Amino acid sequence: MRDIDLFQMALGLTPPWTVVSCEFDLAKKRLDLGIDYPRGSLFTCPECGKGDCKAHDSTQKTWRHLNFFQYEAYLSARVPRTKCDKCGIKLVNVPWAREGSGFTLLFEAMVLMMVKSMPVKTISRNIGEHDTRLWRILDHYVHKARENTDLSGVRRVGADETASRRGHKYVSVFVDMDKRRAVFATEGKDAGTVSAFKDDLKAHKGDPASITEVCADMSPAFISGFETQFPAAEMTFDKFHVIKLVNEAVDLVRRQEQSQRPELKKSRYIWLKNQENLKAEQAQQLESLTLAKLNLKTARAYHLRLNFQEFYQQPLDQAESYLKRWFFWATHSRLEPMIKVAYTIKRHWHGILRWFHSGINNGILEGINSLIQATKARARGYRSNRNFITMIYLIAGKLDIGISI
Repeated sequence: MRDIDLFQMALGLTPPWTVVSCEFDLAKKRLDLGIDYPRGSLFTCPECGKGDCKAHDSTQKTWRHLNFFQYEAYLSARVPRTKCDKCGIKLVNVPWAREGSGFTLLFEAMVLMMVKSMPVKTISRNIGEHDTRLWRILDHYVHKARENTDLSGVRRVGADETASRRGHKYVSVFVDMDKRRAVFATEGKDAGTVSAFKDDLKAHKGDPASITEVCADMSPAFISGFETQFPAAEMTFDKFHVIKLVNEAVDLVRRQEQSQRPELKKSRYIWLKNQENLKAEQAQQLESLTLAKLNLKTARAYHLRLNFQEFYQQPLDQAESYLKRWFFWATHSRLEPMIKVAYTIKRHWHGILRWFHSGINNGILEGINSLIQATKARARGYRSNRNFITMIYLIAGKLDIGISI
């Protein structure tokens, strides 16, 4: 069997395409395969699909293919332009590469597979291609897949912002809470991001009136955006964000008291962790610091925190009365940070209680955000927000990215 026959079978070429040459340059570490078609071959019009079109003329093109062992491999072919009675003269689509790409479909499939487990910059270095060219591959397939995404079934939405890079640069991510996938990402974290999400939802067969539940933190921008763009949706304030605010208030009490009570030094995490997560020495330290005779303000704030966490364990019919009692206790605690967080909770009362009806929280979003941040850290950041958003869709969008080979 001739080498060109072997490559013909390996590439899976069908008539009229045939491998006509094979050149290997050891010095350049490069394999070049020439592809051609017999004189008089007929082609399909790429515009209307009409068959039996004659070649009008041709242009020479080259594509990077999968490596042949450790050597770079390239396919070259003269690509015909068909003369169609209806569409005029059009460049034929070749079966091994997409239009406008300098890579074969198999090469692009390899890049899409690799990028899920390693940074684009690393892939670029390993395969000897500039990362800009690889980002073009990702952009094409990710945004093509998004064009075909059907969001008609989206009913419950979560929103969160994630830092794209230093300098207070953010990207807002909107998630389908039922299918646990990122459905939209855009630059910024203002109310305009919610408006942009609404427009994108409608562009992908979604109905804004069908959104019944939204979940976000207490960001005024998100609150304003959802109230304006999705007035029929009920808003749940993220349970973990609310607890985080209470934890931050406890820590502020500790920091204010620490200057007068040196025993509080190096005790930060024992007040913020749940008791079951404390190490033995931490549990012992906590027990000694919460003794009544010490009368620590931090200990009182800590008990307020524990009681607030119990709020989420209450039956539906008792939740609001429990929260009212907690609010009274916190506002009469004479602990300024705890009073302040209590009034923050009061201002967001309905959205906090809504959790008992919706049962949704941003745990799904936090999980997606952790995945995004881990990918960002591995890549040491992205060159642009566009690249960052492309990667969000790729790793968290559950997109159907298909390559016809």
